[in-house]
Amino acid sequence: MASEAPDPDSTLPATIAQPALPDILRAEVERAATYAKASRSAATQRAYAADWKIFTAWCDVRGLESLPATPAAVATFLASEADRGIKANTIGRRLAAIGYHHRQAGIDPPQERSGAGAMFEVLAGIRNSLGTRKERKAPADADALSMMLATIEGDDLRALRDRAVLAIGMAAALRRSELVALWIDDVALPAEGLRVLIGRSKTDQTGEGAVIAIPEGRRIRPKALLLAWINAAIEAARELNNPLITFDEGPLFRRLTRGGALTADPMSDRAVARLVQRCAADAGFDPVDYAGHSLRSGFLTEAARQGASIFKMRDVSRHKSVQVLSDYVRDFEMFRDHAGEKFL
Repeated sequence: MASEAPDPDSTLPATIAQPALPDILRAEVERAATYAKASRSAATQRAYAADWKIFTAWCDVRGLESLPATPAAVATFLASEADRGIKANTIGRRLAAIGYHHRQAGIDPPQERSGAGAMFEVLAGIRNSLGTRKERKAPADADALSMMLATIEGDDLRALRDRAVLAIGMAAALRRSELVALWIDDVALPAEGLRVLIGRSKTDQTGEGAVIAIPEGRRIRPKALLLAWINAAIEAARELNNPLITFDEGPLFRRLTRGGALTADPMSDRAVARLVQRCAADAGFDPVDYAGHSLRSGFLTEAARQGASIFKMRDVSRHKSVQVLSDYVRDFEMFRDHAGEKFL
């Protein structure tokens, strides 16, 4: 009688554990979810999380299901937000957040379900009634930034860092998220000034990167202020004698302890916004009018005032469309060679 072929699995050593397929699949699903979250910036994810919390709380009070949510429920929520005085742009973001959290849960969002048309009509009505005009924060142009820099006294580590943050943020027209994402090796020091690699930005989600130039400068002096911070940070790291805290690699702008000691962590984008508002207040401006974006808009405002072309402005700001840049130029030239200047 022929013997049976041996079971292939029985030849494996008993000490080798075979991973369960569900565990492997679960890990892969988690990685996929991580990549899906990376499709939105950290700032957008924070905003969506806050919007989702507001929506779920609204649903809980009314005994409605938030996941999945019906288009009718969402439409009612959007209308109630409008009645609360929430701006139309924020309400539109609330809807995007609801859709985002449904997709993250593997559920068709209300925007893609039957009855979504009525929900979009409600949103259109809100926009028509409230308008969608964006409120611009005041720009930290050359005059304003010079006054803000002058409020930072002393030459300790925090003062040197804060002056460099303001100067580089404005000189490179950076968003605050881009500013805190800079690494030491993103900056090159040619004789003419600085070359800065922006690895990823709001308009460059695929991470292709862009290199921008910053002149040496005679008024703001961004290169000098950055070098002062770098040299001080190197010395501070050397004095700490901690192998985990060095300044030969890693984030360019670091979080400091309450006592002003250097850390290995990057400065947060919220800290940039607080810095801008604090310096604006100390310079005599209303801090409510200023935010982290004031540095970026300050460069564009000053560039338009000095007659820079839209294309040269875009070399620094990296805008995909020239429409936003043309608005800065139009604002400055509104009264220049006005059609009614000779007869009004």
